[in-house]
Amino acid sequence: MTSRELMENIVKIADERKAVEITAIGVENHTTLTDYFVIMTGTSNTHIRALADHIEENLTRQFGEEPHHVEGVTSNWVLLDYSSVVVNIFAQDARELFALERLWADGTEIDISNLIKPN
Repeated sequence: MTSRELMENIVKIADERKAVEITAIGVENHTTLTDYFVIMTGTSNTHIRALADHIEENLTRQFGEEPHHVEGVTSNWVLLDYSSVVVNIFAQDARELFALERLWADGTEIDISNLIKPN
């Protein structure tokens, strides 16, 4: 699976579990760390953990993709590192504090509107 396909599947899976404000940023021309950041908000710490579990379980079951690293499972920010795609699941206050969209503003915001089901 390409990094673009992985990113798109992550967005779809997160949307299934009602992630809020999902954003994807292409950074492949700006860093060697990853190709994409997927950033989303959970409505509570329980929701954040549920999103992380749902993403991890579905990517493993459907595509055989497992994260290389997971951080923050008991906090208001969970990071799932799939090498070519890094997923950040934040509580609203943590998302505002870390402001990854501002930090990576020179990246390319990816139009994911076709991957998100309308409410």
